[in-house]
Amino acid sequence: MDKPLNKQELVALVADDVDLPKAKAGEVVDAVFTAIENALKKNQEVRLVGFGSFVTAHRKATKGRNPRTGEEIDIPESTSVRFKPGKTLKDAVS
Repeated sequence: MDKPLNKQELVALVADDVDLPKAKAGEVVDAVFTAIENALKKNQEVRLVGFGSFVTAHRKATKGRNPRTGEEIDIPESTSVRFKPGKTLKDAVS
Protein backbone atom coordinates (compact mmCIF):
# COMPACT_ATOMS: atom_id res chain seq x y z
CA MET A 1 0.00 0.00 0.00
CA ASP A 2 1.29 3.45 -0.89
CA LYS A 3 1.74 6.15 1.72
CA PRO A 4 -1.13 8.62 2.19
CA LEU A 5 -1.24 11.73 0.01
CA ASN A 6 -0.62 14.84 2.13
CA LYS A 7 -1.83 18.37 1.47
CA GLN A 8 1.44 19.61 -0.08
CA GLU A 9 1.46 16.67 -2.50
CA LEU A 10 -2.19 17.32 -3.38
CA VAL A 11 -1.39 20.99 -4.06
CA ALA A 12 1.56 19.95 -6.27
CA LEU A 13 -0.69 17.60 -8.27
CA VAL A 14 -3.33 20.30 -8.74
CA ALA A 15 -0.67 22.86 -9.73
CA ASP A 16 0.75 20.50 -12.37
CA ASP A 17 -2.68 19.47 -13.65
CA VAL A 18 -3.98 23.02 -14.24
CA ASP A 19 -0.62 24.69 -14.90
CA LEU A 20 -0.69 27.05 -11.90
CA PRO A 21 2.10 28.05 -9.55
CA LYS A 22 2.07 25.95 -6.37
CA ALA A 23 1.28 29.00 -4.22
CA LYS A 24 -1.84 29.79 -6.26
CA ALA A 25 -2.91 26.14 -6.35
CA GLY A 26 -2.48 26.08 -2.55
CA GLU A 27 -4.85 29.04 -2.25
CA VAL A 28 -7.40 27.27 -4.46
CA VAL A 29 -7.22 24.04 -2.45
CA ASP A 30 -7.55 26.00 0.82
CA ALA A 31 -10.55 27.90 -0.59
CA VAL A 32 -12.29 24.65 -1.56
CA PHE A 33 -11.72 23.16 1.90
CA THR A 34 -12.96 26.37 3.56
CA ALA A 35 -16.10 26.45 1.40
CA ILE A 36 -16.91 22.83 2.30
CA GLU A 37 -16.27 23.51 5.99
CA ASN A 38 -18.48 26.64 6.01
CA ALA A 39 -21.35 24.82 4.29
CA LEU A 40 -21.16 21.94 6.76
CA LYS A 41 -21.15 24.40 9.69
CA LYS A 42 -24.54 25.60 8.37
CA ASN A 43 -25.75 21.97 8.13
CA GLN A 44 -25.75 22.16 4.32
CA GLU A 45 -24.95 19.06 2.33
CA VAL A 46 -22.07 19.49 -0.12
CA ARG A 47 -22.90 17.40 -3.18
CA LEU A 48 -20.20 17.00 -5.84
CA VAL A 49 -21.88 15.02 -8.62
CA GLY A 50 -19.86 11.94 -9.54
CA PHE A 51 -17.42 12.43 -6.66
CA GLY A 52 -19.57 12.26 -3.56
CA SER A 53 -21.37 14.14 -0.81
CA PHE A 54 -20.27 15.55 2.52
CA VAL A 55 -23.05 15.57 5.13
CA THR A 56 -23.33 16.18 8.85
CA ALA A 57 -24.76 13.48 11.09
CA HIS A 58 -26.19 14.20 14.53
CA ARG A 59 -26.03 11.67 17.31
CA LYS A 60 -28.29 12.09 20.36
CA ALA A 61 -26.95 11.92 23.91
CA THR A 62 -27.13 8.40 25.30
CA LYS A 63 -26.01 6.20 28.17
CA GLY A 64 -23.13 3.79 27.82
CA ARG A 65 -20.96 1.56 29.96
CA ASN A 66 -17.28 1.80 30.75
CA PRO A 67 -16.01 -1.60 29.51
CA ARG A 68 -13.42 -1.84 32.29
CA THR A 69 -15.57 -1.04 35.28
CA GLY A 70 -19.09 -1.63 33.99
CA GLU A 71 -19.97 1.81 35.36
CA GLU A 72 -22.73 3.64 33.48
CA ILE A 73 -21.55 6.83 31.77
CA ASP A 74 -23.24 9.66 29.89
CA ILE A 75 -22.24 9.98 26.23
CA PRO A 76 -22.93 13.57 25.08
CA GLU A 77 -24.63 14.41 21.81
CA SER A 78 -22.29 15.06 18.93
CA THR A 79 -22.14 16.06 15.29
CA SER A 80 -19.81 14.36 12.85
CA VAL A 81 -19.03 14.70 9.16
CA ARG A 82 -19.70 11.82 6.81
CA PHE A 83 -18.62 11.32 3.23
CA LYS A 84 -20.73 9.27 0.83
CA PRO A 85 -18.81 8.43 -2.36
CA GLY A 86 -20.57 8.93 -5.69
CA LYS A 87 -20.98 6.27 -8.35
CA THR A 88 -18.19 7.61 -10.57
CA LEU A 89 -15.71 7.56 -7.67
CA LYS A 90 -16.81 4.07 -6.60
CA ASP A 91 -16.40 2.79 -10.15
CA ALA A 92 -12.97 4.42 -10.49
CA VAL A 93 -11.71 2.80 -7.29
CA SER A 94 -13.17 -0.65 -8.00
